[in-house]
Parts: sequence; structure tokens; C-alpha cells
Amino acid sequence: MKNSSDIVISLADAHEHPQVGIFVCALLRELFPEQAHNFAEATYVAAAVELLGDATKVWAMLAKREDRPVGVIVLNECAAIYAGGVFGEISELYVLPEFRSKDIGAMLLTAADKFAVEKGWSVLEVGAPGLPRWQSTVDFYLNNGFSVIGPRMERNTGRE
Repeated sequence: MKNSSDIVISLADAHEHPQVGIFVCALLRELFPEQAHNFAEATYVAAAVELLGDATKVWAMLAKREDRPVGVIVLNECAAIYAGGVFGEISELYVLPEFRSKDIGAMLLTAADKFAVEKGWSVLEVGAPGLPRWQSTVDFYLNNGFSVIGPRMERNTGRE
């Protein structure tokens, strides 16, 4: 997919999986700056290579400008009775700071919508970061057709 700003979006192939991990690490460091020292890039690169290598439940799309990756969206297939079966979840969405406000995030969401249709997913869900600090992120999703369905929570299973 290409638009007038020369951004191309495509599924990340095997040699691009490490870049996905690098972007996810950058996202986490931005979301949790007080814990940035705990986010080892190698950990996220290894996880991206492992999870994306299977290509049956987790996929990533990279936005590139002149072959330079500038953004990523990671999608997971989930299932729930309330959703009527399978649906998609956006687990990560990141655009390099210098490329924000250039519609790249919206382009990644559009590409995710097309992918969701191909997969037969009824909806795409996303867990937005906490308010009020990340109000602009929540606004981005609201402005791109998402609705608030409630907070997402997690519980540690004890598995390291």
C-alpha cells in the first residue's frame, strides 16, 4: 500500500522481525520512561523473531519510507464468544517520533482493517495506555473509529 507521502505498508518478513522488536522496545521505553533501563532491546528482538516466525497468530506490518522503517503495528488473533468468534487485537502500534502527525498511524490502522477482513475477524480491539498522561493516544484511536469499551487489566500468572 502506498500513498502520496511515499509510505509503503507491508507485512514484516523474516529479516524485518528484529526491527519489530526494536520498535516495541522503543514504545515501552516511551510509555514507561521510569523503567526504561529494564527494557533490553535484545529481549524484544528475540520475542519478535520467535512470535512472528510462526505467522499463525501474530503478525506485524511495517510502514516504510524509502525502505526505512518508520512505524509498526502488531496484530494478534484472539477468540471470544462476545465477539462471535475470532477477532483481532492490536498489541503494539508505534511510529517514530519525527514521523508522527503525518497520518502514518492512521495508514497502519487502515492496513490492519484490510488484514482483519482477510482473516475474517469481526472487530479489532486495542488496549490504550492510561489517562490522563496518554490522552493524545486515546484521542488518536477515537478519531480513527475506535470506541471505548472499558479498561483492560492483567494478572500475573506467576510464570517468569
